[in-house]
Amino acid sequence: MAGKKQFDVEVALDAAMIQFWRAGYANTSVDDLSRVTGLNRSSLYSSFGDKDTLFLQCLDRYVTRYGERYDAALSRTNDGVEAALRAFFEVTLQRIADPEVPDGCLIVQSVLSTPVLSPGVAEYTQRAAALQPARVVAALKARGLPDPDAGTLAAYVTAVNQSLAVMSRTGADSGQLRAVVDVAMTARTQAAAG
Repeated sequence: MAGKKQFDVEVALDAAMIQFWRAGYANTSVDDLSRVTGLNRSSLYSSFGDKDTLFLQCLDRYVTRYGERYDAALSRTNDGVEAALRAFFEVTLQRIADPEVPDGCLIVQSVLSTPVLSPGVAEYTQRAAALQPARVVAALKARGLPDPDAGTLAAYVTAVNQSLAVMSRTGADSGQLRAVVDVAMTARTQAAAG
């Protein structure tokens, strides 16, 4: 049948996302994308557009997939702020432990690559990075924290979370990463008590 795609779009997008995540935008060529998706250049361009367009689709896929997991973690417990934050960090720790995906965070990695990104892609990565603190603020405010406190705690939690992603790329093991979460939660508890 003419015009019918002969490949699984979801599988191809996942493969491209993993390639960008593993190597970064600048170190991923169209040939790399063709290799990992199994599509020739012509099919790649006709199905997904140019490299920037495909990268944006991959970023959006990543944001949606992990954003939903963070939202579910932050909202599934009514046990208070600490339980919600631990559930939030657990999403990151599970992603890092997943052998099917690269270490780190595609969004953090992309923000760090802003100088080599086109203006539109760079702007999108900045907006994507802002989603995480916004979702944490919303969860904290839903648990009764006032605006300034929720914003400050969300910035701290997001910084720790992004640090976990960076540490995983440098070889930190799961014990070290869990220790960082424990120290962060202890510091948060002590600050709230003081």
